[in-house]
Amino acid sequence: MTLLSDLINLNLSDTTEKIIAEYIWIGGSGMDLRSKARTLSGPVNDPAKLPKWNYDGSSTGQAPGEDSEVILYPQAIFRDPFRRGNNILVMCDAYTPAGEPISTNKRHSAAQIFSHPDVVAEEPWYGIEQEYTLLQKDVNWPMGWPAGGYPGPQGPYYCGVGADKAFGRDIVDSHYKACLYAGINISGVNGEVMPGQWEFQVGPAVGISAGDELWVARYILERITEIAGVVLSFDPKPIQGDWNGAGAHTNYSTKSMRNDGGFEVIKKAIEKLGLRHKEHISAYGEGNERRLTGKHETADINTFKWGVANRGASVRVGRDTEKAGKGYFEDRRPASNMDPYVVTSMIAQTTILMKN
Repeated sequence: MTLLSDLINLNLSDTTEKIIAEYIWIGGSGMDLRSKARTLSGPVNDPAKLPKWNYDGSSTGQAPGEDSEVILYPQAIFRDPFRRGNNILVMCDAYTPAGEPISTNKRHSAAQIFSHPDVVAEEPWYGIEQEYTLLQKDVNWPMGWPAGGYPGPQGPYYCGVGADKAFGRDIVDSHYKACLYAGINISGVNGEVMPGQWEFQVGPAVGISAGDELWVARYILERITEIAGVVLSFDPKPIQGDWNGAGAHTNYSTKSMRNDGGFEVIKKAIEKLGLRHKEHISAYGEGNERRLTGKHETADINTFKWGVANRGASVRVGRDTEKAGKGYFEDRRPASNMDPYVVTSMIAQTTILMKN
């Protein structure tokens, strides 16, 4: 008897050269990922060779019903860990039929910043630490927590091991391997301070690719939690009280920072970030004020400060960077629900293009 799993796992390459391309884009809320599939005549590894496509923007909050067509421009290709074979995931951004980026297309403006000659020359590297929370579907409460109740205080859960400390590891490891299969430069995973909360890291990635890779990693995680019947939350403070929030700490360096004497370049860059603190905070994620309280390893949202090895700072410089006199720094302000296109390009714009 044929099982549904048998059909899902059919190897198309046994019978056809055709492949399935899953087009992915960001919906009207700025955090809702959407996707739909189409058949292509054969394998494709260059996004420029993929056809543009359209969707009903009135159903995603991105266009009025009387003029609802939005056009998808393929921008990056990844291997599809769900269908496997030659099938692909395609990260897209969205435009009007006239070729203008729609208002929620943050990738377009980011690409303009990353294509600036001064930014290209500095080769900005990013490593993004994406924290998230797994919730029980029917009660919308973190995995491993008693229904309507609370687990023991924070302490044993961070990088913890054991059935009473780590909740959802099968999802985390499935996501880790699926991202590696897809070609995403995922560099690690770990359990976080609050039980039911985890983190994965994407990078180092250069320029616009950091945003592409993080968004597709989020998409893959959404698909895996869908299969597992678990709700994925990127809320920066999913549980009020004495619990850590969820961020997306963004590690950053330029060629000048990585070269000898780079620590002085780092300090000047951090000074520029401080001058634009309010602008960055306003673009670093919704609800971030609930997370950046000055407690639970955060700096207060209204205060900018930096320090070496200080996890209560807005920007942290590692001991290794201080010792070597060059390296990178970590912007700890972005919330877990930030848009990586916005955050990465804004950091580059402030530190490289902004004049003193």
